[in-house]
Order: sequence, then C-alpha cells, then structure tokens
Amino acid sequence: MKVYFPNPKAALPVLQADGSVEWLPWGRRKEQEGHLPATGWARVDSISAGKWTRFHPQEVRIAAERFMEKDPAGVSHWFDLEEGQAIEGLLVAAGEERRIYVITSLPPVGCESIHGRWPVVSA
Repeated sequence: MKVYFPNPKAALPVLQADGSVEWLPWGRRKEQEGHLPATGWARVDSISAGKWTRFHPQEVRIAAERFMEKDPAGVSHWFDLEEGQAIEGLLVAAGEERRIYVITSLPPVGCESIHGRWPVVSA
C-alpha cells in the first residue's frame, strides 16, 4: 500500500510492543481541524529543542518497506529499507487527537540534491 501525505486520510502503520500494527493519522494538513502542528514531519533538532514537549511526544517505529522523496523537479525517488529497519516517528496528542509525524534529519551523503530533509531510519 502506498501512503501519500497530501491525502487527508493518510495514516501510517505504527509498530506496537506486541508486534501488532496500529494505523494512526499522518500529521495534520492546514485545512484539517485540530490542535496539533499542521505538518507531517518533526525535525530532530526541533524535538531536541523541546518544541514538541507540550504534545507529550513518544518515539515510535513506522512499519515500511520503502519511502519516497521528490526532488526539486518533482521526480519521485524510492528508497528501500532493509529487513528489520523502520522509519522513526513521533506520536503526539492533544486531548483526544493523536497523530504520527515522521522524524527527519539531514539527508545522507549523496542525497542532498534530492531533498533537504530525510526520514530517520533505524534497525
């Protein structure tokens, strides 16, 4: 299944401690109601700076086989994850609202021309 952020119904599969998966809304679009940030991404430096603290953040793992980044020309580039790897996410809440944001950092060497930030991937 391919999930794209512009879709207002986009959800991401969050790995649970027991190995199951829970699908949670991926971020919030500007036109959507809610109190959480209107974006789909959380930069590592903003997390470290405490900008997400008021939302009681919890780091989680997003189950994925690959991810896509578009370059400045709008060309899609797909990147496969290795077995056991997951994309890092930030689960945040405001009242009953719960959403997942993809944690990003600087791109790896050689990928700077594709996009300025990159999903954090862990084993």
